[in-house]
Amino acid sequence: MNTGKTFDTTPFCGAHTALITPFRDGSVAFDELRSLVDFQVDGGIDGLVAVGTTGESPTLDHDEHIEVIAKIVEYARKRVPVMAGTGSNSTDEAVDLTVRADRAGADAFLIVAPYYNKPTQEGQFRHFAKIAESTAKPIILYSIPGRCGVEIDTDTVVRLREKFPNIVGIKEAGGSCDKVSRLVRALDKDFVVLSGDDSLTLPFVSLGARGVISVASNWLPRDIADLVRFARSGDAAGALRLHNRLADLFGKMFIESNPAPIKHILKRAGLISSDSLRLPMVELSDRARPVVDAAMDAYLAARA
Repeated sequence: MNTGKTFDTTPFCGAHTALITPFRDGSVAFDELRSLVDFQVDGGIDGLVAVGTTGESPTLDHDEHIEVIAKIVEYARKRVPVMAGTGSNSTDEAVDLTVRADRAGADAFLIVAPYYNKPTQEGQFRHFAKIAESTAKPIILYSIPGRCGVEIDTDTVVRLREKFPNIVGIKEAGGSCDKVSRLVRALDKDFVVLSGDDSLTLPFVSLGARGVISVASNWLPRDIADLVRFARSGDAAGALRLHNRLADLFGKMFIESNPAPIKHILKRAGLISSDSLRLPMVELSDRARPVVDAAMDAYLAARA
């Protein structure tokens, strides 16, 4: 299905929210999901990621997974692009999810490196190639070795980009400025590198990344969008000032496994009614809760 056409990658620059999936009594709270999408768009976010890890993709069944993507597409109403998380450690499963999400109206796909089974770089190349052949829409690769046990090497990204023009970018969550610099130097000017860590957005953009896929923007879409815009426009002082104001919150937001802290924050902020997750993920612990609360309070005080 790959058409070989060129792609406008502009919509994938900027700040994109890795949107949570709100639950109520064990089921997806679609009314709250609609409100969250409107909150994001009204807050100036550049795009949404539906059912990534922050959206609890590992514990949604496949029908729920596609339904949530379809609803986010519906709620977004083309105001911002919707990138659907459709990765898997099974190539056939990833292809199936991508095809179904394509039919549901997703604008692009975020495809994580195969996790747990630790394929070689050649295995990863063939995996992503088969997915790229299943859709004519843009694909953003997602390298996060801390969760997957493997990294998508720069050479593999170059090979994929050369053969599949619909592979238009990468979310880099390996925490390495050196890796970002290598990617920017090795890939063409239209290829989009996005930070996968809120705390590294500013240094990554300074090295040539074009934005971030953010967890913090679930609560603070305007601030994260401004941080990226300041950094990309050359307003170094403005970007640093905003980064420093956010830095402690960025750290505390990952005191326990994502998305427990951000769901706690959103419930406390009145944006969702429940901070519940699906097992094996659990709510923020009694030990961590006051730490996150203190970071929220300090941020709000600094912004006042």
